[in-house]
Amino acid sequence: MNNFVEIATPGVRSLKPYQPGKPIEELQRELGIAEVVKLASNENPLGPSPLALKAIQQQLLDTARYPDGNGFVLKKALAAHLGVSEAQITLGNGSNDVLELIARTFADQDAEIVFSQYAFAMYPIITQAINAKAVKAPARQWGHDLDAMLAAITETTKLVFIANPNNPTGTWVNEQNLRHFLENVPRKVIVVVDEAYFEYASDPSMQLAGYPDTLDWLQRFPNLIVTRTFSKAYGLAGLRVGYAVSHEGIADLLNRIRQPFNVNHLALAAAAAALSDSEYLQQAIKTNYEGLKQLQEGFHAMGLDYIPSGGNFVSVDVGEDAADLYQALLREGVIVRPVGNYNMPHHLRISVGLELENERFLKALATVMAACHA
Repeated sequence: MNNFVEIATPGVRSLKPYQPGKPIEELQRELGIAEVVKLASNENPLGPSPLALKAIQQQLLDTARYPDGNGFVLKKALAAHLGVSEAQITLGNGSNDVLELIARTFADQDAEIVFSQYAFAMYPIITQAINAKAVKAPARQWGHDLDAMLAAITETTKLVFIANPNNPTGTWVNEQNLRHFLENVPRKVIVVVDEAYFEYASDPSMQLAGYPDTLDWLQRFPNLIVTRTFSKAYGLAGLRVGYAVSHEGIADLLNRIRQPFNVNHLALAAAAAALSDSEYLQQAIKTNYEGLKQLQEGFHAMGLDYIPSGGNFVSVDVGEDAADLYQALLREGVIVRPVGNYNMPHHLRISVGLELENERFLKALATVMAACHA
């Protein structure tokens, strides 16, 4: 038998894999371009924290050993940093791993999972993979319409995903609206607030009016789970470290199905070290704020509309089929992210880079747009 699709589970049969941003090395091989700028995957352009690199070097000789399956050192550091108990934390191989653990724990083929139009692509992928029913609530001005999401909840809803800020739109929900939502969600429905970009969004420089720190609400809303990551502001995307903070009872359930060594030895050490490097984090936030401003001013100068962002990226409306511009930018040695898979065919998502990287992108964009309109 060669048609293995027939014996796969129903959700997997028609599932399309998540498509990550094109790697720099791939573009170099394809087009022979030596100097490539990648602004496609919402990575930290500063690279890892020096303290994280030092921690990795110190632990290299122990890589023949299995990592601590409980992540004791990292959990202890996170608990102290966040003001929660270690028993509330679930570690994951990136926050995507934790999101899947949550779905597998609380939903099945008879369940509905609610998320917003234009929300992070992993939500529908996870939902389909476990054969649950996806319920997509219509967005409002590219962002989450929490009233529509509340109205979408039924007796069979088990889980709600809210990305705050949301990827790829960069939109966010404020404290008042999110609290109202949580107050009206049935307690038997698990609400996941995905805060992958929290460190950026919560900084005063970003001026996101009313952006909440939902960890403060865990005692009031025991059905709330908050997920965060070390992949963005902490610069450890390549090591894959994420975590959830929740009621201890929820964390206990998640840890029952979590793979015992899902976070590797070097990642555990690097994350704990990065957490202590406040100087690095502030520099990352400053670089992001200045880069966002640079990109937005560039779009304004070109007469392009963009969606104001609370993360380390911005989605810009290029006014035409963005897929063609994406290909043209590749030929200029610049990798960005088309978001047609989100039904945003006229938008490109641009990650914030260093000043010279942002400048090179803006010049390349102006060049390819001029060529298209010539």
